[in-house]
Amino acid sequence: MNKVLYIILISLFSLTVFSCTKSDDSKTATTDNTTSSSDDSSDNSSSSSVPRGFVAVGNEGTIVKSTDNGSSFDNVTSPGGWDLGGVVFGNTTLVAVGQAGVVFSSTDNGSTWNKWMDWVNSSHFNGVTFGNDIFVAVADDGIIIRSTNGSTWNNVTSLTANANHIIGVTFGNNTFVAVGYSGNIIRSTDNGSSWDNATSPTANDLRGVTFGNNTFVAVGASGNIFRSTDNGSSFDNATSPTANDLSGITFANNTFVAVGDYIVRSTDNGSSFDNATSGTNHLVGANHLQGVGFGNNTFVAVGGSGTIVRSTDNGTNWDNVTSPTGKRLYGVTFSE
Repeated sequence: MNKVLYIILISLFSLTVFSCTKSDDSKTATTDNTTSSSDDSSDNSSSSSVPRGFVAVGNEGTIVKSTDNGSSFDNVTSPGGWDLGGVVFGNTTLVAVGQAGVVFSSTDNGSTWNKWMDWVNSSHFNGVTFGNDIFVAVADDGIIIRSTNGSTWNNVTSLTANANHIIGVTFGNNTFVAVGYSGNIIRSTDNGSSWDNATSPTANDLRGVTFGNNTFVAVGASGNIFRSTDNGSSFDNATSPTANDLSGITFANNTFVAVGDYIVRSTDNGSSFDNATSGTNHLVGANHLQGVGFGNNTFVAVGGSGTIVRSTDNGTNWDNVTSPTGKRLYGVTFSE
């Protein structure tokens, strides 16, 4: 009897050990699978990260990019050789516009670009801006186009005559404002769908416009600077320290910075401007600055012969930056 009982106990013990061993193997396999899945997820996230920075565009499809806060720039492969007149960043997308109605876009902070269209009328697009989830681009012959994604665009009717080319455009306070030849100023309060004439104080060409502190400021030929505090309906003269042409303007850190033959700045909401100190000194001729942008507490301006200058003290002093191109650069922006 005792012998039979002993055999039964030995059998039960063996089954228990076998069952525990199978359970431990199953748990180990589950842990290994979980670890592998986590590693794959981490790798995918890392590979999709692209550094932000400044992107500038110019003649013959030139695109240059900086990922060290404007200290240095490198050439980026362009999808075409058309002259590019402006660039903007919005809604994780960079959009550049230019000659023959061409539009380029990038969704990886300017590392790679796609060409989307040659506008049917082959006009030269001079500027582009972003606001209220809408891209708006302006061109010669008074042409305006708009897009919600940077790849599909629609034509918009403007009030400008063919002779009054539109050069610059900006957005602020739910209003788009564009400026151009012969002092032309137009505005839109319905996301760029329709445009009205604004009261302009000049017949001289206007080339750049920006918005800050509830004020629109436009710049142009002969150092003219004009400002609007009624949402772009009318503009008045601001005090300018130069009689030389100004081509671009931006706003950041409570400071307006305009560029052209000189660099000028305003800290009183655009009422008056003073000369800044530039590493390029007097910029008349080939090195005339065309555009200026801001990001990460740094202003960057670009212009003729690939000129690039930057300021890290709110536009007071400027230093030369080594440029990878000798082509004229027209526009610069910062991609987040």
